[in-house]
Amino acid sequence: MKVKAFFEKETFTLTYVVYDDVNRQAVIIDPVLDYDPKSSKVKTDAIREVVSFITSSNLKPFYVLETHAHADHLSGSQALKEFFPDILVGINENIVKVQKVFKDVFNLKNLPTDGSQFDRLLKINETYQFGTLNFKVLPTPGHTPACSSFLVGEGESVFTGDALFMPDYGTGRCDFPAGSAEEMFHSVTEVLYKLPDQTRVFVGHDYLPNGRALKYETTIGVEKTENLRLNQKTTREEFVKFREDRDRQLEAPRLLLPSIQVNIRAAKFPDPEDNGTRYLKIPIRMG
Repeated sequence: MKVKAFFEKETFTLTYVVYDDVNRQAVIIDPVLDYDPKSSKVKTDAIREVVSFITSSNLKPFYVLETHAHADHLSGSQALKEFFPDILVGINENIVKVQKVFKDVFNLKNLPTDGSQFDRLLKINETYQFGTLNFKVLPTPGHTPACSSFLVGEGESVFTGDALFMPDYGTGRCDFPAGSAEEMFHSVTEVLYKLPDQTRVFVGHDYLPNGRALKYETTIGVEKTENLRLNQKTTREEFVKFREDRDRQLEAPRLLLPSIQVNIRAAKFPDPEDNGTRYLKIPIRMG
């Protein structure tokens, strides 16, 4: 099994292509669609970089896997379907909980909240095959209630999305609607930290703390001993207090409003209105 990482610097997001180097079968994890909020223009530069690697490497992609409905970037899953029409977009079955929350937040009266926008609703703790490889869906809620980590191959690598970052940064935030620092603590300590110490960890973001160079791979053993915010000595009370105090100080992600509306629809934009233009909604909060 091999892993190719792509870093989208505007949102500090890692996209991964995981593949069998012999049989050329692959999955794509957390692809990014370029979006400029000032002009509301969409580009596919990041997607084309992934596509170029897949085609030049003669890979056959089976799935696009979303670790969650991202709040900081628009997913590129539907853009990938333009190049690979048979690819399946999969997400944790609990996406229906996220859809129900944000249907009310954005007053999306016609939004189905059954997950039907996605090709596959992935069942937690189930294992799925892609060619000669497989991935297991690990439930790691906290950042959102529908977060998954994907254990790929024979358990040698886990892709943690926003649950667990590099040891010098910690974990994802937990202040989005239906997020929970207590659930995050459980996800990390009782799910991820129960994996063997040698398990390779590939994180969903790297924010380059203190100006260091990009890093995106570590191990469970290193995380357990060195994670700045949640290691094997951290108590639940310590983590929850830190996470809740810290999250109150954070600004909303720059692309929060467009990202959520698109990503809960499996990266599908709203239908065009009678003038041929598609629109997203921006709630106004007075005071």
